[in-house]
Amino acid sequence: METKDSVDVKSIKKFPLTLRLVVLVVVVVCGIYICGISLEQKGLRTSTKLLENTVFKQPCNYPSEVEEWEIPYLHYPEPKTYSRMIDDCALCREECACNPVLFFCIVSMQRSGSGWFETFLNSHINVSSNGEIFSVAKRRANVSTILETMDKVYNLDWFSSASKNECSAAVGFKWMLNQDLMEYHKEIVEYFERRRVSIIFLFRRNLLRRMISVLANSYDKDAKLLNGTHKSHVHSASEAEILANYKPRINVTLLIPELNLTKETTTKAITYFKNTRHIVLYYEDLINNRTILKDVQEFLKVPYRELKSRQVKIHTAPLTRQIENWDEVKEVLIGTPYQKFLGKD
Repeated sequence: METKDSVDVKSIKKFPLTLRLVVLVVVVVCGIYICGISLEQKGLRTSTKLLENTVFKQPCNYPSEVEEWEIPYLHYPEPKTYSRMIDDCALCREECACNPVLFFCIVSMQRSGSGWFETFLNSHINVSSNGEIFSVAKRRANVSTILETMDKVYNLDWFSSASKNECSAAVGFKWMLNQDLMEYHKEIVEYFERRRVSIIFLFRRNLLRRMISVLANSYDKDAKLLNGTHKSHVHSASEAEILANYKPRINVTLLIPELNLTKETTTKAITYFKNTRHIVLYYEDLINNRTILKDVQEFLKVPYRELKSRQVKIHTAPLTRQIENWDEVKEVLIGTPYQKFLGKD
C-alpha cells in the first residue's frame, strides 16, 4: 500500500517537469517559425528594393515618333542635385527619368531681341532657357570653367527662374558672341558636337537699328530714366515711350567700320558652327511673322504650344526720329551696302 502511494507521488512530482519540457518545445518551435516568416518577408522587401533599382536602370525607350537621325540629339540626363524620378512610388510610374531632353544654345548679340525671344521659349511648359549665364565673367575665366558651367546646365543641375516643375524636353541658355564664344570656338564646337547641342542663331538684319538700341541702353545704365531704375526690357507702352525719347548721336567716322565688324562677326560665328545642327533666325522676321515660333518648337522637338511674351518693343518710330544727327548718318550710308538700313525694316 505504501509502495503504491509512493509511486503515485513520484508520478505527480514528475508531471510538472514533463509539462514544462513540452511548453518549452512548443515555444522554441513557434519562435523558429516566426523568425522564418520574418526573414522571408525581409528578403521579399530586399528583393523588391533590388527590383526597383533594376527597373530604374533599364534603358529608356525613345518615343515612337522619333526618327533615327534625331536619336543622338535626345538625352536622358542624370542630375547630381536631385532625382528625375519619383522616390516614394518607384514601381508605380517614372516621373521624368525617361522623358528625353534636347540641348540647345541661343547664340546672339546684345540688343538683337534674344531676351524677348527667350521669354517666348520659357512660356512653354517643357522648355527651360536659363538666360545669359556667361555674362558673369568668372564663369568664362577659361575654357575649363566654360565647359563645367555648360555641364551643369545640360545635366539639369542649373537652377534659375526658368526651371520648370514639369518634365523638361528642351534645356539651354543664351550666349553672346562677345562673351568668349568666339575666342574658344574650337573647344566649344567640339563640346557641342560631343554633347549634341543644337544652336539657335538670332541676329538683326538692320544693324543700324541695333546700334541705336545699344547706344540707348548704354545711356540708360547711367541715366536710369525709369524712376531711377535701369531696364533693358520693359512690359508697358508707357515705359517704352520714356526710353525711346532718348535720341543717341552716332559717331559717323566709326559708323561703317562698326557695321562691317558686326557683319563679319555674325558671319564668322555661323561659319565656325556650320557643321553643328542649327537654325538661323532674324529679329525682324520674328516681329513680322510669329509662325516662325512654330518652326522653332519643331526644331527643339517639343509639343506645339501658343507661345507668349509680355515684353514691349521700345524703338518703333522711324529712324529720322531716333537719331540726333540723322542727316550726317544718312549722308555716310547712302551709296554703301548699308543704305538699305535707312528705310523701313
